[in-house]
Amino acid sequence: MDRNTQEEIKAHLMQTNEHFRDLLNKHHQYDELVAQLDSKHVLSAEEEIEEHRLKKIKLRLKDEMEQMVSEYRFQHVAS
Repeated sequence: MDRNTQEEIKAHLMQTNEHFRDLLNKHHQYDELVAQLDSKHVLSAEEEIEEHRLKKIKLRLKDEMEQMVSEYRFQHVAS
């Protein structure tokens, strides 16, 4: 997919789709939490587990957003 087209679709979904906005906002929140853990020089075992858990959640959110972009592209751009 053309990078510009993908970014345009994401921008459109941000403006028109509340669920997409919510997913993106949650992704940013989890990204900040991961960054806080990454800023530590040494993580406890619990923090390592938490970092792994947060990264999995971020990935699921990203996958869901990418699915929405693909579906939008298939329905609107490919037509």
